[in-house]
Amino acid sequence: MINEEYDIILFDGVCNLCNNLIRFIIRFDNRQTFRFVSLQSDKGKLLLKARGISDININSIIYFNKERVFFKSDAALNILYNMGYPWRLLYAFIIFPLFVRDGIYNLIARNRYLIFGQKNECMIPDDKIKGRFL
Repeated sequence: MINEEYDIILFDGVCNLCNNLIRFIIRFDNRQTFRFVSLQSDKGKLLLKARGISDININSIIYFNKERVFFKSDAALNILYNMGYPWRLLYAFIIFPLFVRDGIYNLIARNRYLIFGQKNECMIPDDKIKGRFL
């Protein structure tokens, strides 16, 4: 079910913050390491089910790499690490305890619609980036 050739990022497809982060990753992922799928999509739900992850009340970006699944701040930092230099330098924030990193992550995640807004439907990628989405 999961294509082992690429790392996969599951994201909230209606969240403006999440969509902008995905556009950022696409812009700077020169090696085209990542593929994307929204949490709301059928493929996203199938990926979660295949890994035994409930799709109820997910308030996190989820990153599947070839070996592991990462959530919240671990997902964000590992994505940055795998984007290469200079983004890899931000991985240094891993030194902070998980409860601190995820506490900040949860605060932003809980308020992301209020602060950044949301769309009525998932982002539809244009032809230029369509191949990066599952």
